[in-house]
Amino acid sequence: MSILMRQTNNLGDLNIAVSNNPNGNGCLDFEKPLADLEAQIAELQSLQSVKGIDYSPEIRQLRSNLVSLTNKIYNNLSAWETVQVSRHPRRPLVPDYLDMMVKDFRELHGDRCFGDDRAIITGFGRIGREKVMIVGHNKGRSTKEKIDCNFGCAHPEGYRKALLKMKLAEKFQLPVVCLIDTPGAYPGIGAEERGQARAIAVSLMEMAALTVPIVCVVIGEGGSGGALGIGVGDRLDIMQFAYYSVISPEGCAAILWKDGAEAPRAAEALKLTAGDLAKMGVVDHIIPEPLGGAHRNPHEAVHNLETHLIKTIRDLRRYKIENLIENRYRRLRNVGKFDLSEKTPVVSDTISTAPAREIVAKSPSRRKIAKT
Repeated sequence: MSILMRQTNNLGDLNIAVSNNPNGNGCLDFEKPLADLEAQIAELQSLQSVKGIDYSPEIRQLRSNLVSLTNKIYNNLSAWETVQVSRHPRRPLVPDYLDMMVKDFRELHGDRCFGDDRAIITGFGRIGREKVMIVGHNKGRSTKEKIDCNFGCAHPEGYRKALLKMKLAEKFQLPVVCLIDTPGAYPGIGAEERGQARAIAVSLMEMAALTVPIVCVVIGEGGSGGALGIGVGDRLDIMQFAYYSVISPEGCAAILWKDGAEAPRAAEALKLTAGDLAKMGVVDHIIPEPLGGAHRNPHEAVHNLETHLIKTIRDLRRYKIENLIENRYRRLRNVGKFDLSEKTPVVSDTISTAPAREIVAKSPSRRKIAKT
C-alpha cells in the first residue's frame, strides 16, 4: 500500500512541477529545449503583429528546428522518460477519448453489490459505425476529480462493475473495448476487505471466456493488476508512448533498492515501453502518436486510436465464436519470450493443448459458446 501511495505522491509532484514550469505550458524537463523554441516563435509572431515587420523566414526556420528537435528527442526517449510522457498532465484521458471518439455514449453505473467506483467508466456507445461496450479507467483531470476517481486506482466494485457491463455486452453480442490507464489497483484496507484480489481474478477468468470480441488498449499507464483486471482480450495494443508493466518503476525501485530515486533504473530493467513489449510479444500493435506525444495533439491521437479500433473490431467480427475464444486462449498462453540455454530443461508444451472451450465450461456462469 505504501508503495502505491508513494507513486501517487510522485504523480502529484509531477503535476506541480509541470504547472509551475516557466519554460512552457506543461512541459517535462527533457522538453525544455522545445519550450524555448516555441517561446521564440510566439515572441516573433507577437512582434510581427505589433511592429508590422515580416519575420516569416525566421519563424519558418525556427519551426523547422522545432520539428527536427522534437523528432530527435522523442525518437530517443529512455524508458523513464516514456513513463513521464504517459503521465503527462495534458495527455488525453478516457473521458477525452469518449468525448472526441465515441458517439451516443450512455454511461452505466454500479456493480449491484456495493457501489459505483468512479475510477472505472463503463457504457454503450458507437465508434465509427460499430456499436460497442466501453470500459476504461478514469484518472481525473482536476484535483477534485483525481480525488473522486482515486487517481485511477480502482476498488473491487470497479472491477465488478466492469465485468457486469461486459456480460451485458455479451448478452447483446456487442464487442468490448477496454481503455487502460491506471498506476494500479487500489491496495487499501477497505479494498482488501471487499475482495480486491478475487475481483481481479474473476475478471481475468470471465474475460478469457467472453463470447464477444474484446480489444484492450493501453492509452497511458498500464500498471500491475489494476491494468490486467480489464486487460484480457483478443488484442492487446498500446499507444506509442504508453507503458505496461507488472509493477510501477517507483514500486520496483522501492522493493529492490529501497529507494524511489532508482525509478529510472527500474524502468529500464522492466522493459515496459511499447517497443520492448512488442519485441517480447506482449502487445499486438503499437498505435502511433502525433509528433511530440498525444498531449501535443490530442485530436490526432484520438483519430489514430479510432481508426485502429474500427479496423480491429471489423477483423475480429469475421471469426466464429469458437475460433475467437480458441485464438484468445492461445494468445494468452504464448505471451512473453524466454531465453532457454542448452542446460535448462525444456518444459513440455502439452500443458497448452487444453482447448479454450474448457475455460468456458469451468466458468461460474457456465455459458455455452454460441454457434455462428
